[in-house]
Amino acid sequence: MPRYIVRRQAESYGHDIGILLLDCRTPFIPGDVGNARTYGFPVLYRTMPGVTLDRLINQADRSMEQVIVENARTLEQSGVCAITSDCGYMMHFQEVVAASVQIPVMLSSLLQLPFVSAMLGPDQAVGLICANRQRLTEDLLAPLRASMRCNLHITGLEHAPNFRGPILDETDVLDSDAIEGEVVAAALDLKREHPEIEAWLLECSNLPPYAHAVQAATGKPVFDFVTMINSVQAAARRQPFNGYY
Repeated sequence: MPRYIVRRQAESYGHDIGILLLDCRTPFIPGDVGNARTYGFPVLYRTMPGVTLDRLINQADRSMEQVIVENARTLEQSGVCAITSDCGYMMHFQEVVAASVQIPVMLSSLLQLPFVSAMLGPDQAVGLICANRQRLTEDLLAPLRASMRCNLHITGLEHAPNFRGPILDETDVLDSDAIEGEVVAAALDLKREHPEIEAWLLECSNLPPYAHAVQAATGKPVFDFVTMINSVQAAARRQPFNGYY
């Protein structure tokens, strides 16, 4: 039998991915980063007190840095193989958190932009659907744009009432069918404006439940938080190959 050594900071064992949660009260439906049934492997959640969406999208507010780093280190000490978050705007803290732990860090689905772009031709484009277009600032995207080989077209859902209520304003009720309609409409509108879009990226961690609908409506690949998390988990927890050549 193998020998095991206790982790003093761990309350439980066997988690693959650690997920940093904003301090919010949004319904997390299946497919959402915040719903544990989204994954085919164990995940460990940790809410960061005081790290709210309003403070996060204020890029000048660096006072949350210590809280975010401390919670990331706690997840690392609990034995996870990689750390993510539940907000694309956590990209603001990607570098500092990655430098503070010894395991992979992927705080934002936006990290996939250079990869998705590399798969496309120079005359093609990536369509990005985000929670709030005004808050997806150019300084947040600049490091990623430098590695992109094609165009990026962006639309936001801040004016979509069924999305905005539960996700941005934290109201109590989430109508997933109504939100799906808004997300698909946003994708189709952007595609009509930019027919060269050949792949999609969903910034917000609440959007993966609607990725299938976006693909069905546009016929294009859709990347999101879940595609990123699943990919890193598969790389970090490799299994023996039992297939056939």
